[in-house]
Amino acid sequence: MAVKKSDLYSSLWASCNELRGGMDSTQYKDYVLFMLFIKYVSDKYANSDDMEPPIVIPEGASFDDMVALTGNPEIGDLINTQVIQPLVDANERLARTDFPDFNDPNKLGDGSEKEKRISNLIAIFNSPDLDFAQNRADHDDILGDAYEYLMRHFATESGKSKGQFYTPSEVSRIIAKVIGISPRNSVAGTTAYDPTCGSGSLLLKVAAEAGKRITLEGQEKDVTTAGLARMNMILHDFPTANILPGNTLTAPKFLENERLRTYDYVVANPPFSDKSWSNGFSYDEEGAVADIHNRFAWGAPPKKQGDYAYLLHIIRSMNSTGKAVCVLPHGVLFRGNAEATLREALVRSGYLKGIIGLPANLFYGTGIPACLVVLDKENATARRGIFMIDAAKGFRKDGAKNRLREQDIHRIVDTFRKGADLQRYARMVPFDEIMDERNAFNLNLARYIDTSEPEDIHDIDAHLNGGIPVRDVDALQPWWEVMPRLRGELFGDLRPGFLGMTLPAEQVKDAISADTEFKRFATSAGEVFTAWRERTDATCRRFAAGDNPKELIETISEDLLDAFRAVPMLNHYDVYQHLMDYWAETLQDDAYLIAAVGWVDGVQPREIVKRKGKSGKMEWPEPGDYMLGKRRFTSDLVPARLMVDRYFEAEQAAIDELDGRIAELEQDLADQIEEGSGEDGLLSEVIEGEGDKQKIVAKALKDRLKEIGEDLDFADERAALEAYKKVIDALAKTKKQRKAAQDKLWQLVHKRYAALSEDDVKTLVVADKWLAVVEERVAGEVQQVAQKLAARVCTLAERYASPLPQLEREVDTLSSRVAGHLKAMGATWK
Repeated sequence: MAVKKSDLYSSLWASCNELRGGMDSTQYKDYVLFMLFIKYVSDKYANSDDMEPPIVIPEGASFDDMVALTGNPEIGDLINTQVIQPLVDANERLARTDFPDFNDPNKLGDGSEKEKRISNLIAIFNSPDLDFAQNRADHDDILGDAYEYLMRHFATESGKSKGQFYTPSEVSRIIAKVIGISPRNSVAGTTAYDPTCGSGSLLLKVAAEAGKRITLEGQEKDVTTAGLARMNMILHDFPTANILPGNTLTAPKFLENERLRTYDYVVANPPFSDKSWSNGFSYDEEGAVADIHNRFAWGAPPKKQGDYAYLLHIIRSMNSTGKAVCVLPHGVLFRGNAEATLREALVRSGYLKGIIGLPANLFYGTGIPACLVVLDKENATARRGIFMIDAAKGFRKDGAKNRLREQDIHRIVDTFRKGADLQRYARMVPFDEIMDERNAFNLNLARYIDTSEPEDIHDIDAHLNGGIPVRDVDALQPWWEVMPRLRGELFGDLRPGFLGMTLPAEQVKDAISADTEFKRFATSAGEVFTAWRERTDATCRRFAAGDNPKELIETISEDLLDAFRAVPMLNHYDVYQHLMDYWAETLQDDAYLIAAVGWVDGVQPREIVKRKGKSGKMEWPEPGDYMLGKRRFTSDLVPARLMVDRYFEAEQAAIDELDGRIAELEQDLADQIEEGSGEDGLLSEVIEGEGDKQKIVAKALKDRLKEIGEDLDFADERAALEAYKKVIDALAKTKKQRKAAQDKLWQLVHKRYAALSEDDVKTLVVADKWLAVVEERVAGEVQQVAQKLAARVCTLAERYASPLPQLEREVDTLSSRVAGHLKAMGATWK
């Protein structure tokens, strides 16, 4: 069975976190990521028939050879000399510095401690759950994705300044899409470069958008991180990518005839406001930087602020039609002095195509907000403005960090590609406005895009004299355009400029849901979904082993997004998000499983076997979906409940009836205990416990019946005890019947799994599972339309429900009552 992505990710992280001990995550990650790397390349290339495999695995240097070393006191040294060094010697693109030292006592301990730690780490990756042999389908990047998953978690734990080796994948995807690369404009000779490549994720996202084998080159200052990038490239099947270590600013490695090599596409996420960037540079008397590559012709960046130094390097590395996107802190948009001069030169050059403001707290190592600076040398002289997007409000919380949702990514990319103004979100800002003396080349997004929501203003007249202002009702025009008669059903004229409610506030939601026009809207939205569902059902049924899951989700999600663009009142990006959430939760695992083994093999149940747990005892690693005797089974593709719903409705109905009978009998017993408790209760002698935990055990009941026998003095108690025993016996009999029925049902289900045809599986997975869930969630989005309108109407009704004169009358009435009571009590006051 192929490895499920979600299971792989969570088990890897949980295991690695447990084994890390006191080691700093920035150190431990190197060992964990190497293990993932060597496991992957061994599975894929150790027994490869390729004449020239992308990576050579020498004999004796595979993961299996590492497993054979477990328990050996010299395991650390043997891994270094018999696995890592031969691997480096056989592959010129790998360097010894790419890999950690497995014989380092400072990190791994000495003697038995080191041997145990390394052996346990190998055991994680030697687990039956992590058998990657089945994950060989084309386009299956499960290992590469797992590598990025681990890097993201390590980056989260690394703290300030140590997490910069990883750019959040959502940001990388935006960069790769807005830079403009695609299969249509890419060829084998297309080049992409990252001067501060970190672990290489940005370059890989660009390559994924290209859809072809383009040339990837990157430089990374940290030697260890450069090694991570090289491994990342191999894991993502880009073994020819050229990643070199070194300082990009003082010692750029990619040169042609001593000049900087130029590229079609440049991407970068350089260290924010690098205070040491100028180390190694010299300055003349006028403050100019001495640079043989002429990167600072526009002026010298501040010595302790390196953002523009990297930006100028990027500009110099773009060819005449080159495009680039760079992640920078917002300060580059508005800081003064030397940066103001550089910013003016940048604007006047025409290279600056766009700025995209991102939410705060997205990046590892810093919580400050960042922006994407989009550059394009093509048609620079004809450019007449800068397209700006302020996407700071679109995100979801994910622990201590913020993360972009799929809908946030899509909205940013769609908006940038269209280049159209969008209120409170995006604007094409003309150069004349930027150059105006009021702005003076200040590019702070807040100057050009007002993202604040309209203020909800209270009306003093309404508070004084009652009624709901007409302007507040007019503000609900999007609803009235869809449901024009509903306005008249909810509101009536009260006085000029003010309306009154025709219904109590508590009836508004039901009135909206029952409204004919709302039902027509809901039906129309349902028809759009039904049409999409029919198309998607056919698309999903065509999906087969070896197909690309990412192409599947892109096809059906884009279709859903387009289908709901024209539906009023619904945000098509919200509808799209429901599908993408379900993809992350379930559909992704299912699609990768089908891609690996096919529909019929993917649906077959697997038996769950007990394993030794943390306590050393045998434990169930997962609960299972159904049982045959004491054996537990689960189908990763089709849960047993779906089998029951489709094929065994009558059998389940019989079990439900028994469950109802059990509930009745249990309630009867509870009622008898309540009636028979207390000091004089007929069941008080056999009741144990107090309050809600009162119970009667069978042995106490039997003993008491035996004790009182046929004594007439206890006739009433005996009758109560026998009545209770009768219900207990009936309950035991019913539970036995229920267990027999359930056991029989699971046997039927188990046999039915084996008899399923491919069409049967597709119906269960596509119709009963995937599309049923998405339909339920989209239907909830439709109901939100009524709920949002009802909430706003009720807010307005409650806000102005008690005008000042009414409140004054109520105060007078209450004051009179209080005065009367005080007078009756003999109190006097002035």
